[in-house]
Amino acid sequence: MRSRFRSDPRLTVRMTVTLFLLGLLYVAFVVALVLLLKSWVLVVVVAAGLLGAQYWFSDRIALFAMRGRVVEREEYPELHAVVDRLCALADMPKPVVAVSVMEMPNAFATGRNPDNAVVCVTTGLLRRLEPAELEGVLAHELSHVAHKDVAVITVASFLGVIAGLIVRFALYSGLFGGRRDQNTAAVLAAIMGVSITVYALSFLLIRALSRYRELAADRAAALLTGRPSALASALTKVSGDIARIPTRDLRTAQAFNAFYFTPAAGREPGIERIFSTHPPLRQRVEQLARISAELGEAATPGRD
Repeated sequence: MRSRFRSDPRLTVRMTVTLFLLGLLYVAFVVALVLLLKSWVLVVVVAAGLLGAQYWFSDRIALFAMRGRVVEREEYPELHAVVDRLCALADMPKPVVAVSVMEMPNAFATGRNPDNAVVCVTTGLLRRLEPAELEGVLAHELSHVAHKDVAVITVASFLGVIAGLIVRFALYSGLFGGRRDQNTAAVLAAIMGVSITVYALSFLLIRALSRYRELAADRAAALLTGRPSALASALTKVSGDIARIPTRDLRTAQAFNAFYFTPAAGREPGIERIFSTHPPLRQRVEQLARISAELGEAATPGRD
């Protein structure tokens, strides 16, 4: 079923190209491991099993990691009301609604498709935003669900996760594995080299896709609600408040930056922006200002 969120052909093309390139990289990675380990059954079974687990259980993993819990309408009636209204407006299934007790103001969506999706907000976000701003943030997250880019990012990130785990295992083996012959050491070094290369390439591909998907979600949310200035206000407010949260409190959240409404980072990216999961705040706000001008929206962010 298609939702009323504005389709984005450029996002579709980017997701398709990224998945195609990552697929080629995945095949090359598996072939390299098979040649090095000389056991294609082990490599394929383990890789397929982990990919399936990440795809089917990504929503539970993300909720558990971010200490989110499913909440019923009786607990958070206003939150459910906003989600109900947006889903009716977008003509899409209502996702499971969850809340994470966390000071960091943020939100994320996860799940393999619109029928198996979760939208989670933090208590820090609920305390800070006005109703129109919260609506903009939730519309942004629902756009991710409707465009199925949550599932794409989940699958796309799998390759980097596996490569990273192999690098850690190789390092651990090198440090604690004791004495070994030269052939074993050479194989471990080769596996580590291939894994580092695969991780770096997949990392850059996913970051490039992630930055565009955030712009696409901002645009879709602004057009659905008709209030881009409210979303811009939420972006500015949340980004400013996150910058004031101690870095140590953000470290556990940064691993999930690709899923967040805005990254759990204490400052705007500079030259390292090519490694960022999100475009700069200025770029997002400027896009929303252009949409606001196109819609002829009044300048007041929180207007009704």
